[in-house]
Amino acid sequence: MSRISATSRVFALLGDPVGHSLSPEIQNAAMSTAGVDGVYVAMATLEADLAGLMRGLARSGGGGNVTLPHKEKAASILDRPNSTVRRTGACNTFWAEDDGTVVGDNTDVEGFRRAIARFIQGGPRDARVLMLGAGGAARAALVALLDDGVEEVRILNRSVERARLVSRRIGGERVRVVTAASELSDENFDLIVNATRLGLEEDDPLPLDLEVPGRVGAVFDMVYAENGTPFVRAAEARGIRATDGIEMLIQQGAAAFERWWDIEAPLEAMREAFARRRAALRPTPDAGEAQI
Repeated sequence: MSRISATSRVFALLGDPVGHSLSPEIQNAAMSTAGVDGVYVAMATLEADLAGLMRGLARSGGGGNVTLPHKEKAASILDRPNSTVRRTGACNTFWAEDDGTVVGDNTDVEGFRRAIARFIQGGPRDARVLMLGAGGAARAALVALLDDGVEEVRILNRSVERARLVSRRIGGERVRVVTAASELSDENFDLIVNATRLGLEEDDPLPLDLEVPGRVGAVFDMVYAENGTPFVRAAEARGIRATDGIEMLIQQGAAAFERWWDIEAPLEAMREAFARRRAALRPTPDAGEAQI
């Protein structure tokens, strides 16, 4: 991390929980590599405190990211949301202009687009996709997928009405809502995206029983973990190519970095920061299980 001084710009991750986040390590590595004067921290944040923290951080010259469960609330706090925030109804990145105007973006859209392009050769054009979830993360992924030319997206969500609202807001003719997992029996999908928070805890149930659909080409879990998520492991056990959300985390963080500093993000430094964290958590032959 660069030396912190009275001129350092302060950036923070606001959400609840945030204790699991790798964003501070990744962003501080990026700032150090780029030689910019900033520091990034994580702050557990109640909804009632969100507006004050966002405005205070931004107007003091910094900014930050917003994570679960506050992305939709954050969109309403901005003085000037960009088109991506307006389309998704969610904000995950904020800062201020020189006149103090608090502005924001949803870099989850760009992060998902970049990550899926690395994961699927040739990108998702013409793919049939199953989206699990209908929250802010799902809306970001849906915008990216539709803009990149998928054939069709099915949405499966615990609240059918919420899924229908997302479909009407973003989807158009290429998006259909599934009312129950049983409707997916023998359906084939090129890609399944988990945009729920299931998997943040090791004992969470899987977001979908992968025996229900027919052929599944690939699984992208937007949740991430140092050693992979239960959904990724379940997919790989069935011979399905799968990845968790760490590349999306890095890519959306890179997009946020570029908004704050107006320079290209040092992606390799960000990936190396994650790799160091993962290596540090691996148990040695004579050590007990690593504690996170």
